[in-house]
Amino acid sequence: MSVQQQRRTTVKSILITSKSYADLDEFFEKELRDAGYGGLEIQKSPIGTTLKVYVARPGLAIGRRGTGIKDLTDKVNAKYNLPNAQIAVTEVENPELNARIMAARIGQIVTRGTAFRRAAQWSVNNIMNAGAAGVEISVAGKLRSDRSHGEKYRAGIVPKSGDTADRSVSGATTDVLTKMGLYGIKVKIALKDALPPDFLMKEDVKEENTEEKREDATAQAEGTQGTGR
Repeated sequence: MSVQQQRRTTVKSILITSKSYADLDEFFEKELRDAGYGGLEIQKSPIGTTLKVYVARPGLAIGRRGTGIKDLTDKVNAKYNLPNAQIAVTEVENPELNARIMAARIGQIVTRGTAFRRAAQWSVNNIMNAGAAGVEISVAGKLRSDRSHGEKYRAGIVPKSGDTADRSVSGATTDVLTKMGLYGIKVKIALKDALPPDFLMKEDVKEENTEEKREDATAQAEGTQGTGR
């Protein structure tokens, strides 16, 4: 086999693996929507494959006496060719900082009849109260008339590009069907813990400037007293 054929085989294998991972992610997102699906990690070992599923409400995913997780495992083994697949359910510590969970929540709220503006603003407040550095929520579709348009709701700071955005911003997109039509919802959340050390929030800069002014004022006062003596 030539080098070019080996490269083609490698690329094809990677594409097939990526597609299977994407299919699994969509499967769990559909099955665990009510439990607040937040993401998936796949860990392969010689013993088998472990699917680590993150949810906001693990009790709904596991079910009474483990019946829910057993049904999920049977479906995965029947639908996907995974050796000895095992599902591990992990609770998301702070669901308000998970973009996938919050996008799904907005979709559920809008589907129940709540106005999209109220749902978006409620989510912005909850995300910022949970300790996010910033949030941006976009809602697009036939929001108020037959003509499609979009609206954005922002708070805090959300880096848009570069390494800072790649490291600190998590995003998710979902769509919901309402009486007015199809809505597209996009959520971006900037995490404080993921920001680089040299990235300062505006509030932190103000606090540092205030402390410097206090120190300067104290030094000037002490100098004036010394001169008077």
